[in-house]
Amino acid sequence: MSTFQLVGIVAGCVLEQDGTYLLVQEKQQKVYGLWNLPAGRVDEGETIEAAAVRETREESGYDVVLEGKIGAEHSDAQRPVLHAFKGRIMGGDLKFDPDELLDARWFTLAEVREAHKQGKLRADWVLNAIEHVAAKQPLLPIQP
Repeated sequence: MSTFQLVGIVAGCVLEQDGTYLLVQEKQQKVYGLWNLPAGRVDEGETIEAAAVRETREESGYDVVLEGKIGAEHSDAQRPVLHAFKGRIMGGDLKFDPDELLDARWFTLAEVREAHKQGKLRADWVLNAIEHVAAKQPLLPIQP
């Protein structure tokens, strides 16, 4: 007898500004205080790309355009598939909902790596996506 597991889909953006990268600090209890990319679950009927733009706006206050896809990570059936994009800020100001997040701030790559060493990132995908952008590795095209 075979079984299957439904998994969630999460989309988020790496935003870079003057050699720094935006992270948001989680408020929900199971990941309280951990830093993450501006990201969230894809809603039913929503494209992954649209979710990345929406979640980035909701969690950072910035209007973004996607420049390309960094990639997707999936570790096991109990965890969501994580899609990371590189976003470019087109407008808005840094602001977040204090009911949803503790903080949002810009980190250098060295600070992101240190936070990872200290277990302060929500998941490895945060560091992996930022390092991809920092190394100026090629981006995948956005699907139409």
